Amino acid sequence: MYDMELKRWIFCPQCEHKTRIRIRGDTVLENFPLFCPKCKQETLINVKEMNMSVIKEPDAKTQSR
Repeated sequence: MYDMELKRWIFCPQCEHKTRIRIRGDTVLENFPLFCPKCKQETLINVKEMNMSVIKEPDAKTQSR
């Protein structure tokens, strides 16, 4: 059982500053668009059991005509 009182701020994986999102021990996020107000970057993340993992997106391919 998780301690419901345990809360932690999520830090930006790009600049490592604190974001506006807090998670609890039982928080589960999938494909969550995390926005950092400091560096203005958006990153897709997964969170489970207080562990955050960054989802790597493939680079967009240019369209040829």
